Amino acid sequence: MIEQHGSVTRSLLVITGGMGAGKTSVLAEASDLLALRRIAHAAIDLEGLGLAFLPSAAASDGAMFSNLRSVCENYAALGARRFLLARAIESRAQLEICREAASAAEVVVCRLASTVESMQRRLRIRETGVAQREYLARAVTLNSILDDARLEDFTVKNENRLLTDVALEMLTRAGWISG
Repeated sequence: MIEQHGSVTRSLLVITGGMGAGKTSVLAEASDLLALRRIAHAAIDLEGLGLAFLPSAAASDGAMFSNLRSVCENYAALGARRFLLARAIESRAQLEICREAASAAEVVVCRLASTVESMQRRLRIRETGVAQREYLARAVTLNSILDDARLEDFTVKNENRLLTDVALEMLTRAGWISG
């Protein structure tokens, strides 16, 4: 069933992948490429909407998805109908929550792929704080979870490539731009 919010269809492009796969970087580059083409959109790093420590993980996730809903509505009120979303989506239930939050009729999931070694190398550079060990271990676990979930419509390799090339491939394969 195709749902519409008002009379305008909303589209959601989810960028998923393991920790250190490059979701945030590809999100930003894709947003820049869309802006250069004057394509209205909103780029949302879902992890940034959920940076909190609450009494339970369920409360944290609930707040994050509630924040997503509010942010999408705010951007939609300003004319955005396309939403780029970066987050490791681990289940169909999480994907559905994201779709509902964005009121999206069309959802495409792109998984960024890198070797675990490359993801851990990036994490060692990026995550220099107290949780680094936890993040390095989570990179391995999360990669297995994503392999099992198989939520992606397509996969884009994000290793030994220019960031712009990765973002262009993703946007083209998602049907958001023409090659």
